[in-house]
Amino acid sequence: MALVDRSPTAVRTAIAGATSSPHRLLPSRKLFENEETSVDRSDPIRPWLRKINKSMDELVRNPTADVCNHLKNLLEECIKKFGGKDPYKNNIRLLKIWIIYGDLIGDMEKVFTFLEERGQFGKEALLYEAYTSFLISKENLVEADRIYRLGISRNAEPLDRLKETHMLFCHKSLHIIVKPEPDLEADQPKSSELPSSIDPWSNSTMTSLLQKLDPNMKKYRGFHRSNKSYEGKVSLTSQNISRNKVVELVGNMKYQIKGCAGSGGFAQVYKAIVDGNAEEVVALKVQNPGFPWEFYMYRQLDGRISGDERLNFGYAHRMHLYSDLSVVVCDYLPNGTLQDAINSHVVTNHHMDEVLCMYYTIQMLYMLETLHGVGLIHGDFKPNNLLVRYPRELTEDMFNDQNRSWRSQGLCLIDWGRGIDLSLFPDGTVFHGDCRTSGFRCVQMQENMKWKYQVDTYGLCVIVHMMLHGTYMSIEKKVNVDGSCHYQPKSTLRRYWKVELWKNLFHTLLNFHSNEGSDVPVLKSLREPFEEYLCGNRQLLSKLIQLLQKQKGSLCSA
Repeated sequence: MALVDRSPTAVRTAIAGATSSPHRLLPSRKLFENEETSVDRSDPIRPWLRKINKSMDELVRNPTADVCNHLKNLLEECIKKFGGKDPYKNNIRLLKIWIIYGDLIGDMEKVFTFLEERGQFGKEALLYEAYTSFLISKENLVEADRIYRLGISRNAEPLDRLKETHMLFCHKSLHIIVKPEPDLEADQPKSSELPSSIDPWSNSTMTSLLQKLDPNMKKYRGFHRSNKSYEGKVSLTSQNISRNKVVELVGNMKYQIKGCAGSGGFAQVYKAIVDGNAEEVVALKVQNPGFPWEFYMYRQLDGRISGDERLNFGYAHRMHLYSDLSVVVCDYLPNGTLQDAINSHVVTNHHMDEVLCMYYTIQMLYMLETLHGVGLIHGDFKPNNLLVRYPRELTEDMFNDQNRSWRSQGLCLIDWGRGIDLSLFPDGTVFHGDCRTSGFRCVQMQENMKWKYQVDTYGLCVIVHMMLHGTYMSIEKKVNVDGSCHYQPKSTLRRYWKVELWKNLFHTLLNFHSNEGSDVPVLKSLREPFEEYLCGNRQLLSKLIQLLQKQKGSLCSA
């Protein structure tokens, strides 16, 4: 998208809007009241604020095409001058200028999409309020509700104000907003009210969600669709594609296959290079039949998580969707999976060293804190879906970083086909249904109870058990003195381990049955003691660096 739209159509739209409704800009003018006098006189943006205010006042008094064009040019020039520069690119004053511009051209969707792609103002409630106001004016209430929830999931500030305006919106339009239909299995009684729980993976739920999301999918960056079946010269459903074969896909993209990178029950993954560029290596995930849900989840990650934290969750560059199959183009990471790292210790009859287990446990806890904090659930949290990453330089200094940036440099969570976006369901929704993945069925699935975040946290417990013991986790149900029960792993912890930390981790997560609110505070309370213990011991850090270097050498060479 261009920075600003100078097309004749956009100009005519702005002129028509201004001349037909002279008070159209009043809401935006309120955004700017007293703004030019509230900043330092030496601030370079101050003269621009004064000019914009003056031009808006003139437009209200004299709503002509010339005045409208003058204001539009002022806004475009100001955005070009300050839009990509510190300290303005994330300054609330620049956001207000963007909102005035979107209001003037009558297309806040274009503004919102552009700012999303650049990762600007995602933490500002004003952005979501402005865009939802535009959507409401277009009577697109379903999308307005989604945008409100998106801002709330990102903890946009001021959060209380955003929640309040969303609540008012819901109160006024509850009878119009259509939520995704719940799973209606044949053996369940039909009801006019939404059920207390939904199977998020049932065919009916997924079909309903994808049908409702379909109109918006084409707006996502990198989405290419053909209504025809794939008829390329290279078969994508074959188990073996010859090396160096070139695959041409909808969207005029070419990929040269370099080998098979993995396969499973639902997909085949190939290593490839893009348009003959050996420096651009990607992974092609082919699914038959086509399944765009995973691409949708990747775009939600893009929108809700930023900075170093985003590196924890993989990237999808493009989706090529046909009537019979789909291809998701993702980053290719060459270092293997956490399952590979665990297996490398098992084959030598040694368990993973405790300090290395702590390192990856901290990474996974932080990963789920981030994910659950923005209203997303992975749904298939296992070591095969965690790609191993290594910092460019392994030094003790990186662990002294006050921002703890090393927490985002060890693992990358992929495979989002079972991901759950909580914003698509009514508040308070919990889930039933079975992941049917042997060894990773949470307590709630085993006991036929409702679940929410436990599908991920149980997976974390299994992975930790695999790292510590080299085996999958078996649990047992123990009766407490008061008659209540608790769950615990059958395996015992070694005496020379940091037993209280591991015991607390397993006990807390295996017995966390509440589906109310968020589990982020619990995850954080578990992570911080591990971090304090690891980062506070130079001897442990030195050992960890040696183990990571050794692991990198053995896995990468393999």
